[in-house]
Amino acid sequence: MSRARYLRKNATDCERILWRHLRNRNFAGHKFRRQHPIDPYVLDFYCPALKLAVELDGSGHGYALRKKRDQIREDFLAGKDITVLRFWNQQIRQELDSVLQAIWLATENRRPKQSLTSILSL
Repeated sequence: MSRARYLRKNATDCERILWRHLRNRNFAGHKFRRQHPIDPYVLDFYCPALKLAVELDGSGHGYALRKKRDQIREDFLAGKDITVLRFWNQQIRQELDSVLQAIWLATENRRPKQSLTSILSL
């Protein structure tokens, strides 16, 4: 079984909560994937059209070694023009509306802008 498939089948409670809001194009009409592999990494949630990743972090991400690994991962993804949003699991449990608003703002910022020429041709 692939690592991504294993992670999908063994999702954390916070991943399940957020997935209910992101799945089936429920979130502003954007298609998100769960546990999506990109080269050596597996992203918790990923919108390919916007190149937007959403990562949920548990307490293990607070340690120095893990922070360094996370930074290497983010640098790698930035090289592929992927924006990464990070949230603590505690935020999903206690501030879900704020998390969803932050994701929505990021989708708006990543949305391709219409050129002036295409607007004028309408």
